[in-house]
Amino acid sequence: MLKFVQKLNLFAPITAAPLAYFRIAFGLIMVWEMGRYIDAGWIDRYYVKPTFFFSYYGFEWVKPLSESGMYAVFAVFGGLAFCIMIGFAYRLAMPLFTLVFSYIFLLDQTQYLNHFYLIVLLSFLMCFIPAHRVWSVDAWFFPRLATLPLRLWMLRLLQFQLFVVYGFGALAKINPDWLQGEPMRLWLAESTDFPVFGQFFTEEWMVYLFAYGGIVVDLIALPLFCWRRTRWLGLGMLVSFHIVNARLFSIGIFPWLMLATLPLFVPLAWWERVLAVPIDLREPSLRVRQLTLSLLGVYCLFQLVMPLRHFVLPGDVHWSEEGGYFAWHMKLRDKAGLASFRVYDPISGESWLIDLDDYLTSRQQNVMTDIPDMILQFTHHLASLWRTQGYPEVQVYGVVLVSLNGREYRPVVDTQVDLATLSRSESTSNWILPLDIPLSQRRSDK
Repeated sequence: MLKFVQKLNLFAPITAAPLAYFRIAFGLIMVWEMGRYIDAGWIDRYYVKPTFFFSYYGFEWVKPLSESGMYAVFAVFGGLAFCIMIGFAYRLAMPLFTLVFSYIFLLDQTQYLNHFYLIVLLSFLMCFIPAHRVWSVDAWFFPRLATLPLRLWMLRLLQFQLFVVYGFGALAKINPDWLQGEPMRLWLAESTDFPVFGQFFTEEWMVYLFAYGGIVVDLIALPLFCWRRTRWLGLGMLVSFHIVNARLFSIGIFPWLMLATLPLFVPLAWWERVLAVPIDLREPSLRVRQLTLSLLGVYCLFQLVMPLRHFVLPGDVHWSEEGGYFAWHMKLRDKAGLASFRVYDPISGESWLIDLDDYLTSRQQNVMTDIPDMILQFTHHLASLWRTQGYPEVQVYGVVLVSLNGREYRPVVDTQVDLATLSRSESTSNWILPLDIPLSQRRSDK
Protein backbone atom coordinates (compact mmCIF):
# COMPACT_ATOMS: atom_id res chain seq x y z
CA MET A 1 0.00 0.00 0.00
CA LEU A 2 2.82 2.39 0.89
CA LYS A 3 4.52 1.80 -2.46
CA PHE A 4 1.24 2.40 -4.26
CA VAL A 5 0.75 5.72 -2.46
CA GLN A 6 4.32 6.72 -3.27
CA LYS A 7 3.74 5.98 -6.96
CA LEU A 8 0.76 8.33 -6.93
CA ASN A 9 3.19 11.15 -6.11
CA LEU A 10 0.35 13.08 -4.51
CA PHE A 11 2.56 15.87 -3.18
CA ALA A 12 4.15 16.73 -6.51
CA PRO A 13 3.75 20.44 -7.41
CA ILE A 14 1.34 21.17 -10.25
CA THR A 15 0.17 24.19 -12.20
CA ALA A 16 -2.65 26.11 -10.55
CA ALA A 17 -4.50 26.47 -13.85
CA PRO A 18 -7.00 23.55 -13.71
CA LEU A 19 -8.08 24.29 -10.16
CA ALA A 20 -8.31 28.03 -10.79
CA TYR A 21 -10.43 27.28 -13.86
CA PHE A 22 -12.73 25.09 -11.79
CA ARG A 23 -13.05 27.76 -9.11
CA ILE A 24 -14.25 30.22 -11.75
CA ALA A 25 -16.61 27.72 -13.40
CA PHE A 26 -18.02 26.52 -10.09
CA GLY A 27 -18.63 30.06 -8.86
CA LEU A 28 -20.27 31.06 -12.14
CA ILE A 29 -22.65 28.09 -12.06
CA MET A 30 -23.57 28.87 -8.45
CA VAL A 31 -24.29 32.50 -9.37
CA TRP A 32 -26.46 31.19 -12.20
CA GLU A 33 -28.28 28.87 -9.78
CA MET A 34 -28.99 31.82 -7.50
CA GLY A 35 -30.45 33.67 -10.48
CA ARG A 36 -32.67 30.70 -11.31
CA TYR A 37 -34.08 30.67 -7.77
CA ILE A 38 -34.91 34.37 -7.96
CA ASP A 39 -36.37 34.20 -11.47
CA ALA A 40 -38.58 31.18 -10.71
CA GLY A 41 -39.70 32.38 -7.29
CA TRP A 42 -38.35 29.24 -5.64
CA ILE A 43 -37.14 30.97 -2.47
CA ASP A 44 -40.70 31.90 -1.59
CA ARG A 45 -42.22 28.65 -2.87
CA TYR A 46 -39.82 26.25 -1.19
CA TYR A 47 -38.53 28.06 1.90
CA VAL A 48 -41.08 30.72 2.89
CA LYS A 49 -44.59 29.43 2.13
CA PRO A 50 -44.30 25.91 3.63
CA THR A 51 -45.42 25.66 7.25
CA PHE A 52 -43.69 22.32 7.80
CA PHE A 53 -40.27 21.11 6.66
CA PHE A 54 -39.04 17.52 6.37
CA SER A 55 -35.72 17.20 8.16
CA TYR A 56 -32.83 14.80 7.63
CA TYR A 57 -32.28 12.29 10.41
CA GLY A 58 -29.91 13.82 12.96
CA PHE A 59 -30.44 17.33 11.59
CA GLU A 60 -33.86 18.06 13.03
CA TRP A 61 -32.33 21.14 14.68
CA VAL A 62 -31.79 22.84 11.31
CA LYS A 63 -34.74 25.21 10.92
CA PRO A 64 -35.70 27.90 8.38
CA LEU A 65 -35.49 31.58 9.21
CA SER A 66 -38.18 34.20 8.74
CA GLU A 67 -39.12 35.35 5.24
CA SER A 68 -36.61 38.21 5.31
CA GLY A 69 -34.05 35.88 6.87
CA MET A 70 -34.36 33.32 4.07
CA TYR A 71 -34.03 35.98 1.40
CA ALA A 72 -30.93 37.24 3.22
CA VAL A 73 -29.49 33.71 3.25
CA PHE A 74 -29.89 33.42 -0.51
CA ALA A 75 -28.43 36.89 -1.02
CA VAL A 76 -25.37 35.81 0.96
CA PHE A 77 -25.29 32.58 -1.06
CA GLY A 78 -25.17 34.55 -4.32
CA GLY A 79 -22.63 37.05 -3.01
CA LEU A 80 -20.28 34.32 -1.80
CA ALA A 81 -20.60 32.47 -5.10
CA PHE A 82 -19.58 35.65 -6.91
CA CYS A 83 -16.59 36.08 -4.58
CA ILE A 84 -15.53 32.51 -5.34
CA MET A 85 -15.85 33.10 -9.07
CA ILE A 86 -13.62 36.20 -9.07
CA GLY A 87 -11.36 34.88 -6.34
CA PHE A 88 -12.00 37.63 -3.82
CA ALA A 89 -11.32 36.70 -0.17
CA TYR A 90 -11.52 33.11 -1.39
CA ARG A 91 -10.19 31.52 1.80
CA LEU A 92 -13.07 33.09 3.70
CA ALA A 93 -15.73 32.91 0.99
CA MET A 94 -15.31 29.18 0.30
CA PRO A 95 -15.98 27.84 3.82
CA LEU A 96 -18.77 30.37 4.34
CA PHE A 97 -20.36 29.29 1.06
CA THR A 98 -20.09 25.66 2.16
CA LEU A 99 -21.89 26.44 5.41
CA VAL A 100 -24.62 28.50 3.74
CA PHE A 101 -25.29 25.98 0.98
CA SER A 102 -25.24 23.09 3.46
CA TYR A 103 -27.78 24.95 5.58
CA ILE A 104 -30.09 25.40 2.59
CA PHE A 105 -29.56 21.76 1.61
CA LEU A 106 -30.48 20.47 5.08
CA LEU A 107 -33.64 22.56 5.48
CA ASP A 108 -36.05 20.24 3.69
CA GLN A 109 -35.75 16.68 2.36
CA THR A 110 -38.31 17.66 -0.25
CA GLN A 111 -35.57 19.54 -2.09
CA TYR A 112 -33.04 16.69 -2.11
CA LEU A 113 -31.20 16.34 -5.40
CA ASN A 114 -28.03 14.38 -5.99
CA HIS A 115 -26.31 17.35 -7.54
CA PHE A 116 -27.05 19.47 -4.45
CA TYR A 117 -25.28 16.80 -2.41
CA LEU A 118 -22.43 16.90 -4.93
CA ILE A 119 -22.20 20.68 -4.56
CA VAL A 120 -21.95 20.28 -0.78
CA LEU A 121 -19.08 17.81 -1.25
CA LEU A 122 -17.24 19.85 -3.87
CA SER A 123 -17.61 22.99 -1.77
CA PHE A 124 -16.23 21.17 1.26
CA LEU A 125 -13.24 19.87 -0.72
CA MET A 126 -12.54 23.28 -2.22
CA CYS A 127 -12.15 24.66 1.31
CA PHE A 128 -8.84 22.77 1.43
CA ILE A 129 -7.71 23.70 -2.07
CA PRO A 130 -6.11 27.15 -2.59
CA ALA A 131 -7.67 27.64 -6.02
CA HIS A 132 -7.26 31.41 -5.78
CA ARG A 133 -3.52 31.56 -6.43
CA VAL A 134 -3.96 32.62 -10.05
CA TRP A 135 -6.68 34.34 -12.08
CA SER A 136 -8.18 35.94 -8.99
CA VAL A 137 -8.59 39.26 -7.24
CA ASP A 138 -6.62 37.78 -4.35
CA ALA A 139 -3.66 37.08 -6.65
CA TRP A 140 -3.87 40.61 -8.03
CA PHE A 141 -3.61 42.04 -4.52
CA PHE A 142 -1.04 39.47 -3.38
CA PRO A 143 1.17 38.50 -6.37
CA ARG A 144 3.22 36.13 -4.23
CA LEU A 145 0.29 33.68 -4.27
CA ALA A 146 1.12 32.84 -7.88
CA THR A 147 4.59 31.66 -6.87
CA LEU A 148 3.23 28.98 -4.54
CA PRO A 149 2.58 25.57 -6.11
CA LEU A 150 -0.50 23.47 -5.64
CA ARG A 151 -0.16 19.76 -4.93
CA LEU A 152 -1.29 16.90 -7.09
CA TRP A 153 -3.55 15.46 -4.37
CA MET A 154 -5.80 18.51 -4.66
CA LEU A 155 -6.62 17.73 -8.28
CA ARG A 156 -6.78 13.97 -7.73
CA LEU A 157 -9.26 14.40 -4.89
CA LEU A 158 -11.74 16.25 -7.10
CA GLN A 159 -11.22 13.69 -9.84
CA PHE A 160 -11.85 10.86 -7.38
CA GLN A 161 -15.11 12.46 -6.24
CA LEU A 162 -16.34 12.71 -9.81
CA PHE A 163 -15.36 9.11 -10.58
CA VAL A 164 -17.46 8.13 -7.56
CA VAL A 165 -20.49 9.91 -9.01
CA TYR A 166 -20.21 8.19 -12.38
CA GLY A 167 -19.19 4.80 -10.99
CA PHE A 168 -21.97 4.48 -8.46
CA GLY A 169 -24.39 5.96 -10.97
CA ALA A 170 -23.61 2.98 -13.21
CA LEU A 171 -23.84 0.48 -10.35
CA ALA A 172 -27.23 1.82 -9.30
CA LYS A 173 -28.61 1.26 -12.80
CA ILE A 174 -27.79 -2.44 -12.69
CA ASN A 175 -31.12 -3.42 -11.14
CA PRO A 176 -33.97 -5.57 -12.51
CA ASP A 177 -36.34 -2.73 -13.39
CA TRP A 178 -33.73 -0.65 -15.20
CA LEU A 179 -32.47 -3.65 -17.14
CA GLN A 180 -36.06 -4.24 -18.30
CA GLY A 181 -36.29 -0.67 -19.58
CA GLU A 182 -38.15 0.98 -16.71
CA PRO A 183 -38.64 3.76 -15.89
CA MET A 184 -36.93 4.89 -19.10
CA ARG A 185 -39.85 3.53 -21.13
CA LEU A 186 -42.28 5.74 -19.18
CA TRP A 187 -40.15 8.84 -19.51
CA LEU A 188 -39.44 8.51 -23.23
CA ALA A 189 -43.13 7.97 -23.96
CA GLU A 190 -43.77 11.41 -22.43
CA SER A 191 -41.12 13.10 -24.59
CA THR A 192 -42.02 12.19 -28.15
CA ASP A 193 -41.75 15.88 -29.08
CA PHE A 194 -37.97 15.66 -28.68
CA PRO A 195 -36.29 17.02 -31.84
CA VAL A 196 -35.51 14.46 -34.58
CA PHE A 197 -35.33 11.37 -32.36
CA GLY A 198 -38.59 11.80 -30.42
CA GLN A 199 -40.54 9.91 -33.08
CA PHE A 200 -38.61 6.78 -32.08
CA PHE A 201 -39.05 7.12 -28.31
CA THR A 202 -41.87 4.58 -28.18
CA GLU A 203 -39.76 1.99 -29.99
CA GLU A 204 -38.32 -0.76 -27.79
CA TRP A 205 -34.86 -0.53 -29.34
CA MET A 206 -34.70 3.15 -28.38
CA VAL A 207 -35.81 2.42 -24.80
CA TYR A 208 -33.02 -0.11 -24.37
CA LEU A 209 -30.52 2.13 -26.12
CA PHE A 210 -31.16 4.82 -23.51
CA ALA A 211 -31.29 2.39 -20.57
CA TYR A 212 -28.15 0.41 -21.39
CA GLY A 213 -26.43 3.40 -22.95
CA GLY A 214 -26.74 5.20 -19.62
CA ILE A 215 -24.92 2.36 -17.89
CA VAL A 216 -22.17 2.34 -20.51
CA VAL A 217 -21.63 6.10 -20.37
CA ASP A 218 -21.51 6.18 -16.57
CA LEU A 219 -19.16 3.22 -16.50
CA ILE A 220 -16.61 3.86 -19.22
CA ALA A 221 -16.96 7.36 -20.73
CA LEU A 222 -14.83 9.13 -18.12
CA PRO A 223 -12.04 6.51 -18.23
CA LEU A 224 -12.10 6.79 -22.03
CA PHE A 225 -11.76 10.56 -21.73
CA CYS A 226 -8.75 10.14 -19.45
CA TRP A 227 -6.91 7.83 -21.88
CA ARG A 228 -5.07 9.62 -24.67
CA ARG A 229 -6.06 7.23 -27.47
CA THR A 230 -9.78 7.40 -26.71
CA ARG A 231 -10.02 10.93 -25.34
CA TRP A 232 -12.18 12.30 -28.14
CA LEU A 233 -14.51 9.31 -28.01
CA GLY A 234 -14.97 9.74 -24.26
CA LEU A 235 -15.50 13.47 -24.66
CA GLY A 236 -18.13 12.94 -27.34
CA MET A 237 -19.97 10.41 -25.19
CA LEU A 238 -19.98 12.68 -22.12
CA VAL A 239 -20.98 15.86 -23.95
CA SER A 240 -23.77 14.09 -25.84
CA PHE A 241 -24.98 12.37 -22.68
CA HIS A 242 -25.23 15.53 -20.61
CA ILE A 243 -26.74 17.68 -23.35
CA VAL A 244 -29.43 15.09 -24.08
CA ASN A 245 -30.16 14.81 -20.36
CA ALA A 246 -30.42 18.60 -20.06
CA ARG A 247 -32.91 18.70 -22.92
CA LEU A 248 -34.89 15.61 -21.99
CA PHE A 249 -35.14 15.77 -18.20
CA SER A 250 -35.74 18.52 -15.64
CA ILE A 251 -32.46 18.15 -13.75
CA GLY A 252 -31.45 21.78 -13.37
CA ILE A 253 -27.78 22.67 -13.41
CA PHE A 254 -26.51 19.10 -13.05
CA PRO A 255 -25.57 18.47 -16.72
CA TRP A 256 -23.79 21.81 -16.97
CA LEU A 257 -21.96 21.29 -13.69
CA MET A 258 -20.73 17.89 -14.87
CA LEU A 259 -19.65 19.31 -18.22
CA ALA A 260 -17.76 22.04 -16.36
CA THR A 261 -15.77 19.39 -14.49
CA LEU A 262 -14.41 17.74 -17.64
CA PRO A 263 -11.38 20.06 -18.02
CA LEU A 264 -10.18 18.75 -14.65
CA PHE A 265 -9.36 15.50 -16.46
CA VAL A 266 -7.34 17.13 -19.24
CA PRO A 267 -3.64 16.11 -18.96
CA LEU A 268 -1.62 18.44 -16.78
CA ALA A 269 0.82 18.92 -19.65
CA TRP A 270 -1.93 20.76 -21.52
CA TRP A 271 -2.59 23.04 -18.59
CA GLU A 272 1.14 23.71 -18.21
CA ARG A 273 1.10 25.25 -21.68
CA VAL A 274 -1.35 27.77 -20.27
CA LEU A 275 0.38 28.30 -16.93
CA ALA A 276 3.71 26.86 -15.86
CA VAL A 277 4.34 25.12 -12.55
CA PRO A 278 5.85 27.56 -10.01
CA ILE A 279 9.49 26.85 -9.25
CA ASP A 280 9.32 25.99 -5.57
CA LEU A 281 11.30 23.02 -4.33
CA ARG A 282 9.94 23.14 -0.80
CA GLU A 283 7.96 20.07 0.22
CA PRO A 284 5.46 19.62 3.04
CA SER A 285 6.95 18.13 6.19
CA LEU A 286 6.61 14.42 6.87
CA ARG A 287 4.02 15.09 9.57
CA VAL A 288 1.91 17.21 7.21
CA ARG A 289 2.10 14.56 4.49
CA GLN A 290 1.12 11.77 6.88
CA LEU A 291 -1.81 13.76 8.25
CA THR A 292 -2.95 14.72 4.75
CA LEU A 293 -2.82 11.11 3.53
CA SER A 294 -4.72 9.91 6.59
CA LEU A 295 -7.50 12.44 6.09
CA LEU A 296 -7.67 11.70 2.37
CA GLY A 297 -7.95 7.99 3.15
CA VAL A 298 -10.81 8.52 5.60
CA TYR A 299 -12.70 10.74 3.18
CA CYS A 300 -12.26 8.39 0.22
CA LEU A 301 -13.28 5.36 2.29
CA PHE A 302 -16.43 7.17 3.40
CA GLN A 303 -17.30 7.99 -0.21
CA LEU A 304 -16.84 4.36 -1.23
CA VAL A 305 -18.86 2.88 1.64
CA MET A 306 -21.72 5.37 2.00
CA PRO A 307 -23.41 4.52 -1.35
CA LEU A 308 -23.31 0.78 -0.56
CA ARG A 309 -25.22 0.81 2.71
CA HIS A 310 -28.58 -0.06 1.14
CA PHE A 311 -27.18 -3.47 0.14
CA VAL A 312 -27.16 -4.54 3.81
CA LEU A 313 -30.64 -3.17 4.53
CA PRO A 314 -33.78 -5.28 4.03
CA GLY A 315 -36.13 -4.74 1.12
CA ASP A 316 -35.97 -2.96 -2.22
CA VAL A 317 -34.21 0.39 -1.82
CA HIS A 318 -36.44 1.94 -4.49
CA TRP A 319 -39.50 0.94 -2.49
CA SER A 320 -38.39 1.63 1.10
CA GLU A 321 -35.88 4.36 0.13
CA GLU A 322 -33.65 3.21 3.01
CA GLY A 323 -30.10 3.97 1.96
CA GLY A 324 -31.23 5.73 -1.19
CA TYR A 325 -29.96 9.16 -0.23
CA PHE A 326 -26.29 9.98 -0.84
CA ALA A 327 -25.89 6.86 -3.00
CA TRP A 328 -25.92 8.52 -6.44
CA HIS A 329 -29.28 7.03 -7.44
CA MET A 330 -29.85 9.58 -10.19
CA LYS A 331 -33.03 9.49 -12.33
CA LEU A 332 -33.40 5.84 -11.41
CA ARG A 333 -37.05 5.26 -10.55
CA ASP A 334 -40.49 6.70 -11.21
CA LYS A 335 -43.09 6.86 -8.47
CA ALA A 336 -46.69 7.99 -8.37
CA GLY A 337 -48.43 8.10 -5.00
CA LEU A 338 -51.77 8.65 -3.28
CA ALA A 339 -52.04 9.28 0.45
CA SER A 340 -54.63 9.92 3.13
CA PHE A 341 -54.21 10.16 6.89
CA ARG A 342 -56.59 9.80 9.81
CA VAL A 343 -56.02 11.12 13.32
CA TYR A 344 -57.86 9.20 16.03
CA ASP A 345 -58.30 9.94 19.72
CA PRO A 346 -59.01 6.67 21.60
CA ILE A 347 -60.19 8.55 24.71
CA SER A 348 -62.98 10.58 23.12
CA GLY A 349 -63.49 8.35 20.09
CA GLU A 350 -63.15 11.36 17.79
CA SER A 351 -61.55 10.94 14.39
CA TRP A 352 -60.28 13.47 11.84
CA LEU A 353 -59.54 12.91 8.15
CA ILE A 354 -56.60 15.09 7.15
CA ASP A 355 -56.70 17.48 4.20
CA LEU A 356 -53.05 17.48 3.07
CA ASP A 357 -53.45 20.90 1.43
CA ASP A 358 -53.81 22.40 4.91
CA TYR A 359 -50.34 21.24 5.94
CA LEU A 360 -48.13 20.64 2.90
CA THR A 361 -47.38 22.23 -0.45
CA SER A 362 -48.19 20.21 -3.56
CA ARG A 363 -44.50 19.47 -4.09
CA GLN A 364 -44.11 18.25 -0.51
CA GLN A 365 -47.14 15.99 -0.92
CA ASN A 366 -45.76 14.45 -4.11
CA VAL A 367 -42.34 13.78 -2.63
CA MET A 368 -43.64 12.57 0.74
CA THR A 369 -45.56 9.66 -0.77
CA ASP A 370 -42.30 8.48 -2.36
CA ILE A 371 -40.24 8.50 0.86
CA PRO A 372 -41.51 6.43 3.82
CA ASP A 373 -39.32 8.34 6.27
CA MET A 374 -41.10 11.53 5.24
CA ILE A 375 -44.46 9.82 5.75
CA LEU A 376 -43.38 9.02 9.29
CA GLN A 377 -42.21 12.58 9.90
CA PHE A 378 -45.54 13.97 8.77
CA THR A 379 -47.53 11.65 11.04
CA HIS A 380 -45.32 12.69 13.96
CA HIS A 381 -46.06 16.31 13.09
CA LEU A 382 -49.81 15.63 13.09
CA ALA A 383 -49.60 13.85 16.43
CA SER A 384 -47.66 16.76 17.90
CA LEU A 385 -50.28 19.25 16.71
CA TRP A 386 -53.14 17.27 18.24
CA ARG A 387 -51.30 16.78 21.53
CA THR A 388 -50.91 20.53 21.88
CA GLN A 389 -54.69 20.77 21.46
CA GLY A 390 -55.34 18.49 24.43
CA TYR A 391 -55.30 14.99 22.90
CA PRO A 392 -52.34 13.29 24.64
CA GLU A 393 -53.11 9.74 23.43
CA VAL A 394 -53.75 10.60 19.80
CA GLN A 395 -53.05 7.98 17.13
CA VAL A 396 -52.27 8.50 13.43
CA TYR A 397 -52.98 6.01 10.65
CA GLY A 398 -52.20 6.28 6.97
CA VAL A 399 -53.27 4.79 3.67
CA VAL A 400 -50.46 5.34 1.18
CA LEU A 401 -50.58 3.73 -2.26
CA VAL A 402 -47.57 3.96 -4.55
CA SER A 403 -46.85 2.87 -8.11
CA LEU A 404 -43.18 2.08 -8.71
CA ASN A 405 -41.95 2.28 -12.31
CA GLY A 406 -45.44 1.84 -13.76
CA ARG A 407 -46.60 -1.04 -11.55
CA GLU A 408 -50.10 -1.19 -10.13
CA TYR A 409 -50.58 0.92 -7.00
CA ARG A 410 -49.65 -0.99 -3.87
CA PRO A 411 -49.89 -0.04 -0.17
CA VAL A 412 -46.62 1.12 1.36
CA VAL A 413 -47.52 1.32 5.05
CA ASP A 414 -49.45 -1.05 7.25
CA THR A 415 -52.83 0.63 7.73
CA GLN A 416 -53.23 -0.99 11.16
CA VAL A 417 -50.04 0.50 12.61
CA ASP A 418 -50.19 3.68 14.66
CA LEU A 419 -47.47 5.61 12.85
CA ALA A 420 -47.22 8.18 15.63
CA THR A 421 -45.68 5.55 17.92
CA LEU A 422 -42.84 4.61 15.56
CA SER A 423 -39.33 6.03 15.79
CA ARG A 424 -37.45 7.24 12.73
CA SER A 425 -34.54 5.06 13.82
CA GLU A 426 -36.73 1.96 13.66
CA SER A 427 -36.21 -0.39 10.74
CA THR A 428 -38.71 0.23 7.98
CA SER A 429 -39.19 -3.54 7.70
CA ASN A 430 -41.36 -3.26 10.84
CA TRP A 431 -43.97 -1.04 9.25
CA ILE A 432 -43.44 -0.85 5.48
CA LEU A 433 -45.23 -3.50 3.45
CA PRO A 434 -43.03 -5.31 0.91
CA LEU A 435 -43.34 -4.72 -2.81
CA ASP A 436 -45.26 -7.82 -3.83
CA ILE A 437 -45.98 -7.46 -7.55
CA PRO A 438 -43.79 -7.84 -10.64
CA LEU A 439 -43.10 -5.15 -13.20
CA SER A 440 -45.51 -6.86 -15.61
CA GLN A 441 -48.55 -5.81 -13.53
CA ARG A 442 -49.01 -2.32 -14.91
CA ARG A 443 -51.12 0.53 -13.58
CA SER A 444 -53.81 2.15 -15.66
CA ASP A 445 -53.63 5.95 -15.89
CA LYS A 446 -57.00 6.27 -17.56
